[in-house]
Amino acid sequence: MTTRIGVTGSTGRMGREVIAAVTEREDCEVAFAVNRDPGGETIQGVEIEPAAEFDSLVVDREPTAVIDFTGPESAVDYARTSADAGVAFVTGTTGFDDDQYEALEAASEDVAVLHAPNFARGVQALVNVVGEAVQNLQGYDVEVVETHHNAKRDAPSGTANRLLEEIEANGDFSERTHGREGEAPREEREIGVHALRAGDITGEHEIVIAGNHEEVRLTHRAEDRGVFAAGAVDAAVWLVGRDAGWYEFGEVVDT
Repeated sequence: MTTRIGVTGSTGRMGREVIAAVTEREDCEVAFAVNRDPGGETIQGVEIEPAAEFDSLVVDREPTAVIDFTGPESAVDYARTSADAGVAFVTGTTGFDDDQYEALEAASEDVAVLHAPNFARGVQALVNVVGEAVQNLQGYDVEVVETHHNAKRDAPSGTANRLLEEIEANGDFSERTHGREGEAPREEREIGVHALRAGDITGEHEIVIAGNHEEVRLTHRAEDRGVFAAGAVDAAVWLVGRDAGWYEFGEVVDT
């Protein structure tokens, strides 16, 4: 069965990659692609339509899934509309506040929703191993460093926050310290968090675990945004036909 995918944020960095990833697959097709300001643009032979028409397109074009990489407010609106239409919803948008995240979760009561801060399979592997590393190295210092392009809005990144959750779940830590300045010696049981923004860097995450005269570094470096798009399309294909509920990318990778 062909998975018909609606794409939001289509002229953005990730939207373009998603359209390319969908068109490369024989089992998928673009049902529609929207952007806030389409400007008459065509990408991979797909005409970009106004985001204001999303509500009608999600009904008229009959997508089986929507892939979203926009902003928190837009993502919540798209999720609600998709849920009303019974269309599976995949989003890689980050930076939600508590109310927005609750609204996104509410959509999963009516339709299958999958949210992931990162759709690279290598990052999922990193999430899986970092908890075990922290468990095995109790009492060691932990620092997280993430680096992205200079236009990224949220800091720390959604992926860094996911890694931090895994670290905290597997070790005895009391607080996160974001950057250091002046006289700022390391406190016991803190996790240092550092966000770098420069150039057009796709994304890099490094966890430094140090103590007992040794050091472990776990690093994931994305060399092309296409890896995120391919993972998002994998997630959409996997999600179609599943019961309403909240899903994670780890479930896709483990299947």
